[in-house]
Amino acid sequence: MKKLLITSLVAAAISTAVQAEDKANDKWVAGFAEYYLTDESESGAPNFLDNGTGIGAEFGYRFAPEWATRLEFSHLNIDASPADESGNRVGVDALYFLPEDLLYVFGGVKYTKIVDGGSMFNLGLGKHWNVNDDVAVITEIAAYQGIDDSNDTHVGFKFGLAYTFGGTSTSTTSADTDSDGVANGQDNCPGTAYGTSVDAYGCALVADVAPAAVVTDTDTDTDGDGVADDLDECANTPSTDVVDATGCGVFIEEEVSSNIEVLFANNSSVVTNPNDSQFQDFVDFMNRYPSADALIEGHSSAPGAADYNMYLSQKRADAIRTLLVEQYGVDADRLTTQGYGETQLLDTANTAEANKKNRRIIAIVSASERVKLQK
Repeated sequence: MKKLLITSLVAAAISTAVQAEDKANDKWVAGFAEYYLTDESESGAPNFLDNGTGIGAEFGYRFAPEWATRLEFSHLNIDASPADESGNRVGVDALYFLPEDLLYVFGGVKYTKIVDGGSMFNLGLGKHWNVNDDVAVITEIAAYQGIDDSNDTHVGFKFGLAYTFGGTSTSTTSADTDSDGVANGQDNCPGTAYGTSVDAYGCALVADVAPAAVVTDTDTDTDGDGVADDLDECANTPSTDVVDATGCGVFIEEEVSSNIEVLFANNSSVVTNPNDSQFQDFVDFMNRYPSADALIEGHSSAPGAADYNMYLSQKRADAIRTLLVEQYGVDADRLTTQGYGETQLLDTANTAEANKKNRRIIAIVSASERVKLQK
């Protein structure tokens, strides 16, 4: 029965391919309780061992988006005859987190000493159920196979509480030093004068305007645009328009844009509001400017390893792109994605509210429109 359980665990680990999300704080510590089933062969003389319970602790380190390692210690109390037995188990595991962390698969080596000591391989499945950014409930099932002189197979069920920490960093690239509406990390023209109209890269929109002719007291300027009638090639230009030396209105190419702002749940790349009206408004804008392309930016909160947050933010951006293509019919070639991880935080405070604000998507589409320059 227990050997069949090991086979089932392996099969489940191979066949599970789902899309969910988990956080990746660098490190965690946890305490747990355990229900432990010994091998049936150990319930006979001279040991008369049965099942039992245990408590333990672990320290884990997640060094990559998919991979972590941990050190585990547990104290086991086993029902036995003529007297109950107790002992310790210590060992190390490698953990592989499946895509978006619906589950993790783990395996390792343990040394267990109850009556006699021995080494075991172990294999199992587990999940961290996030309570908030720092606390998670742990559930696991594991099978232990003897590798010394015994072929005993044991099974353990674990329930615990973990506290995650480490990996928090802040970034100044989200600051906007020159207050032009473009974050420093994207601003190609720092120091732009306040109030200047700028493009998506923080550079001023400049019109090449020739100076208008000077009107003297003896000249007639019927339309009041500052250009004498005998030089005015565009009569009746409104006096509020900026004109060139010939009295004709000046036009500039101005950026017009539409955007989507989506907040995500903690450690999730699932779009929970796919029918929100902002998606259709965004698509309508793209249809109005068929030559315009859109950039979908993904962002994460600060807690967690930087490389994992970059991976997470990219998945969020890709999720919005998939929604726009599959549900709203946008040409996939018009949409590009970029994950920025934690490099452009809106709020650098280490609070749940700040983390919620930072877990976001910003989709921007820009187009050029010929606009008459006003005085």
